[in-house]
This record gives sequence, C-alpha cells and structure tokens, in this order.
Amino acid sequence: MKYALDTNAVSALMRGDPRVLGCLQRVARADVAVPQPVFAEIAYGIARLPRSRRRRRALEDRLELIRAELASAAWTDAVSDAFGVIKAALERKGQRIEDFDAAIAAHALASGAVLVTANAHHMRRINGLEIEDWAAA
Repeated sequence: MKYALDTNAVSALMRGDPRVLGCLQRVARADVAVPQPVFAEIAYGIARLPRSRRRRRALEDRLELIRAELASAAWTDAVSDAFGVIKAALERKGQRIEDFDAAIAAHALASGAVLVTANAHHMRRINGLEIEDWAAA
C-alpha cells in the first residue's frame, strides 16, 4: 500500500468528487487501501442518518462498492504501536487528537503509506506522517 484513504477522501469518492476520482485513477489500485477505522466512521455516519431508506440505501450501496473495489488495511500490532506513539506524543505537546484520526494515521505510518486527507490541520501535527489532499488536486 502506498496510499491510505482518510474518511473525508472516501466520503469524496462516495459523492463522486471528480478531483478525488481523477487522483484515484492515476494510481494502481493495489497501491490504495482504506483503514478499518474509516469504514467504521462511515458506517456510523450512515447509521445516524434520518430514516430515509432511499438515501441510506444509496449510501450503503456506494460504501459497499468502495469496499469491493479497494483493499482494506487491517489493524495490526504495528498499527497499535503507532497509535500509542501518536497519541502519547501529541498529548505531551498538549495537542489532543480524536482516536479515529490517530488510528487512521497509525495505519498509514505503520505501512509507510501516504495518508490521503483533507484534514491537514490535524494530521500535520503527527511526526513522520506524509499527507496528500486529493480534493485540492
């Protein structure tokens, strides 16, 4: 994996954002993965929606298409270790971070991947994390 997609990147794919789709088309599918916490955040977002079956079903279908098309990045011991380092380092600086953000960044760090995110403000604080914003491409 060379690229790990953050929740906002997957959401952009689900919306059909042409900039994100264009960037995805320029890289090999084998080089892209979605960390498990991203799927969890999106599932949570869909579950919170008002009970409009058509809207919810459309989003669930788009999510399933992404799951079928892109590899999933598993939570490994290396990810757990990276998560601990990220959280501790930021807390020592007084810069708290949401657990899901730290977990997604940990997946990228543990695999040596570039994190594709529009959340540069928070993610730039993580030492050693390389990021790209495909939505700004």
